[in-house]
Amino acid sequence: MAIIGIERILYRVDDVDRSIRFFEDFGLPLLDRDDGGACFRLPDNARVDIRSIATDPVPGSQIVGIGVHEIVWGVDTAENLERLVARLATDREVRRDADGICHFVADGGIAMGLRHWPEKRQIFAPTEPVNSPGNLQRMNVHRRWIARARPKGISHIGVISPDIEGLSNFLRERLDFRLSDRQRSFAVYVRADGVNDHHNLAILNANAGLPGMDGTLRFHHVNYVVTDLDEMMAGKNHLERRGWPKSEWGIGRHRIASALFCYFPCPAGGEAEYGADSDALDDNWIPRDFSPMFGIAHWMHDLPAFLRDGAEWDVTFAADGVPTKGGVQPHPDI
Repeated sequence: MAIIGIERILYRVDDVDRSIRFFEDFGLPLLDRDDGGACFRLPDNARVDIRSIATDPVPGSQIVGIGVHEIVWGVDTAENLERLVARLATDREVRRDADGICHFVADGGIAMGLRHWPEKRQIFAPTEPVNSPGNLQRMNVHRRWIARARPKGISHIGVISPDIEGLSNFLRERLDFRLSDRQRSFAVYVRADGVNDHHNLAILNANAGLPGMDGTLRFHHVNYVVTDLDEMMAGKNHLERRGWPKSEWGIGRHRIASALFCYFPCPAGGEAEYGADSDALDDNWIPRDFSPMFGIAHWMHDLPAFLRDGAEWDVTFAADGVPTKGGVQPHPDI
């Protein structure tokens, strides 16, 4: 185990004040604000930094447009940090700053960092008992009434890359990430070795020919994890009451990761996503290969035109997905 999650993300935006107001309404706890921007700190101690792209660009970032320009991964021990830094330094510059962040640029042009993260907090979010026919778990007690969402941490980042295989191979070979699933010709989903999230980076194909995918490296979204569907809906309602644009897809559940989702247009770039109830994985998981349409959604409350006729049931195991660590390996003679 080494990388244990997303320690911080650095947004670079063209409207600092509007971006800060959005994230306050979205439910992120404001830690500090000055003339140049703001820092939010989530309950698990992950940070979200907001700064101007015009006056405070991220060195080395090749991302086009506003959005997250640097991802800093938290590392469990100082020894593992030094091991990863030494591995990276064989073929690229690694710059260590006063906060202990070791900055580098990943293959494909995404600025990243590594930092020893002893401050990471384990969050325990109790879920409400659920009643179903013949299975009564909540008697004479009503469900909690939630006024708004309060995200607990950052589950994953979505980026649009012209070289999805190059970036995913870099993360797997140099930082020990695991392949989680593939969305055939459209996306690769990878996770850090020290977490059980389904994925920590969704790498979308910039050459897929869909809106917003023009062949260049761009930011797509951040998934902020909440407890359940109730919290997600409360957050959605609060944002709409505050005057923010509605989600284009509304509420749904992906087939890939099984996760509930609600994406919102974000003034800081791309989309901000409430996520909940995702699959949890370890090294016994065998990655799957989905057709693009089949993997998008199990259901959506506001069905888009491109899914009106449904999707052909098309999923198999990924050819390169047999685990190399953990679990029982196939015998070579079988």
